[in-house]
Amino acid sequence: MASAPRPRTTTRDPEELARRLTAWLDTRLPGAKAVDVSVPESNGMSSETLLFTVEHPEPPLRSCALRLAADPAAYTIFPVYDMPRQYRTMRLVTEHTDLPVPRVLWLEEDPGPLGAPFFVMERVEGRVPPDVMPYTYEGNWLHAATDAERAHLEEASVAVVARLHEQVPADEAAFLALPGEGSPLRRHVEAQRAYYAWVVSGLPRSPLIERAFDRLEELWPDTAGEPVLNWGDARIGNIVYDGFEPAAVLDWEMAALAPREVDLGWMIYLHRFFQDLTVSFGQPGLPDFLRRDRVEDTYARLTGHTPHAMDFYTLYAALRHAIVMLRVACRQVHFGEAAAPGAPQDTDTLILHHGSLAAMVQGSYW
Repeated sequence: MASAPRPRTTTRDPEELARRLTAWLDTRLPGAKAVDVSVPESNGMSSETLLFTVEHPEPPLRSCALRLAADPAAYTIFPVYDMPRQYRTMRLVTEHTDLPVPRVLWLEEDPGPLGAPFFVMERVEGRVPPDVMPYTYEGNWLHAATDAERAHLEEASVAVVARLHEQVPADEAAFLALPGEGSPLRRHVEAQRAYYAWVVSGLPRSPLIERAFDRLEELWPDTAGEPVLNWGDARIGNIVYDGFEPAAVLDWEMAALAPREVDLGWMIYLHRFFQDLTVSFGQPGLPDFLRRDRVEDTYARLTGHTPHAMDFYTLYAALRHAIVMLRVACRQVHFGEAAAPGAPQDTDTLILHHGSLAAMVQGSYW
């Protein structure tokens, strides 16, 4: 699997950001400086992250991470970046759970200081399963781990989702309810339809994504259960690990009230996305890791809730991911890194996992 340049995600100048960050920090902690400012190699495809150290006699040196709303000039992945919502979500989870969520320090809603709203949290040291090259690929720490170590990490990671769903009172998370009519699941799916319409505005539409939406209606669960606080981007690539134990749970921008299975389907499928990609390049990957049956069984054992309608929820995860990946591909087109689609079938091929999504729609994937 050849290494490829990481797609462009920003037009911002890191040195300029560092200067502006120091100026802002002085307003919150007079005399403080932001030093050792860096952009992590694993910086996400959506919001941006800056790592820095606060240089100040009181408190002592403190390692921080800053989450900055996406660069409006860089063909953003999502139409809206609600940093106060993320900040509030992290505080809520910290208040009601024993999950290792980094402590949030400051929220800045004014876009003036850095060009967009942001919040600052304490930085947690550890290691993250990489997306590039994916952790399923030979040569990284998780692939090199023993079966027992990976099994421990898997159990602990599913437990993160289980504890989140069990410990946060749904009424406290009411601000995360999505707008619209109908059940929380219906609102969630309709929000994805609106997101898809935004992504393909001015482009040929995707027949595959639209078939997947139609297939969802055919598989719609008879019952969806009471909504819980969903992490939204529930995957091991958003966890910092100390050894093989979760040390920090990150990236809450997709949090919402929804059935438990929305998070579970996402965790299961996002691993399969990387596994399928690795197999396509001739490597075995990690076929026994985060298997659908094991994730479902572990979650049921930890919560007493048996996941249901998982064909629906894993398809929904693959569909949601397809819309995101289509937007990522369109950004590559915007920056001249890929060719523009000229017809609907071209739009489908921009979706990196179009083959597995098509197999799910046909019912031949699992």
